[in-house]
Amino acid sequence: MTVREFAEKIGLQTTVEADLDREITGGYCGDLLSWVMSRAQSGNCWFTVMGNVNAVAVSVLTDCACIVLCENAPLDEEARKKAAQQDVNILLSAENAFTLAGALSKLL
Repeated sequence: MTVREFAEKIGLQTTVEADLDREITGGYCGDLLSWVMSRAQSGNCWFTVMGNVNAVAVSVLTDCACIVLCENAPLDEEARKKAAQQDVNILLSAENAFTLAGALSKLL
């Protein structure tokens, strides 16, 4: 399933569009960046509330397909610019990580 398909099926708002045709191969939930950096896998859809430039850097390092900011967590402007430069898809939802991960699991 692509980032675009997931966003459309679940009703996610695209905040930064890089490559919405990127395949999602799994998911990861977490907010402790060092923990995510050592455990998230390439192609994961990462569910978090961390909308800062450090989260963008972790997404690049782990090669996540996208970041989904849960519970309407804000994305700061520096992170938005960096995500656009680094081709990181960032989506937004009012739902919590548990709900969104469950939806992704059903669709994969």
